[in-house]
Amino acid sequence: MRLAIRTEKLTRRFGRTVAVDHVDLAVPEGAIYALVGANGAGKTTIIKMLMNIFSPSEGRAEVLGVDARRLGGKSFTRIGYVSENQEMPEWMTVGAMLAYYRSFYPEWDSSLEKQLVRQFDLPLGRKLKHLSRGMRMKAAFASSLAYRPSLIVLDEPFSGLDPLVRDELIEGLLDRAPETTVFLSSHDLAEIESFSSHIGFLEQGRLLFSEEMPVLSERFREVTVTLDGPSTLPGNCPPWWLQPETADCVVRFVHSDYKQQVTERELAQFFPSARNFSLHPMPLRSIFLAIAKSGRNHAQPSENHSAEIDAKGIKA
Repeated sequence: MRLAIRTEKLTRRFGRTVAVDHVDLAVPEGAIYALVGANGAGKTTIIKMLMNIFSPSEGRAEVLGVDARRLGGKSFTRIGYVSENQEMPEWMTVGAMLAYYRSFYPEWDSSLEKQLVRQFDLPLGRKLKHLSRGMRMKAAFASSLAYRPSLIVLDEPFSGLDPLVRDELIEGLLDRAPETTVFLSSHDLAEIESFSSHIGFLEQGRLLFSEEMPVLSERFREVTVTLDGPSTLPGNCPPWWLQPETADCVVRFVHSDYKQQVTERELAQFFPSARNFSLHPMPLRSIFLAIAKSGRNHAQPSENHSAEIDAKGIKA
């Protein structure tokens, strides 16, 4: 599998503070990869190392097959980059900005530029400093998509935008998805769940897991066990049972390594007198809350599941 981004033990320290701690990423070409985590988790620091804005304190990163520390000039004609704090030439009109950027990119597609201007309803004659935040982000997207980059890197691109603008930007992004790889950071799970193909969860600088979205959704279930009498937890609960709790005749927990037949046998073994088992799929937000509350060790899949992920080139 060809990778658009690969990192090995990527680490960044600021004095005694470890902002990014030995992160291994493998982003396949053609993926829409979302790196998620709370504000301050280290997402922006990782992106700045990928873009050669920061140098790593330890480890290495490759972007489109090039050591990130060597990125510059010609390399950036293949990479689109948009951040929530995008710096733009505010004294220019939208049209002047696009014309200015056009000269730097040999692969700039004027037809695509016109299409993006229409799609985002950009006012070519207005100065950037007079635009709303949403319209400024549309202009930033248009200027980064018009040269058909091989990789688009987005740092919290939808933060603070109203739903309509966000949906318009996502639509423009998905229109380009067949021809590019998208790597984006976000702290808002709702905005990325519907369109991301891969997801990584960063907490306090550490990558807790990195998986294909369907795989992650498939291996988590909310389990409710109804017993005949007062409920008690088994003394040897498996580590993939997250947040176990009891109430009256009910045991509840999150199963983080669900495999239908194996899990059914497991539950029958631990609760031989159960009256009923209920297993429900979980939305992404609930999965992340369960992992965050349970701690890093409980976030890891079983050994067999890890082997399946590694075989796809995506490290857990």
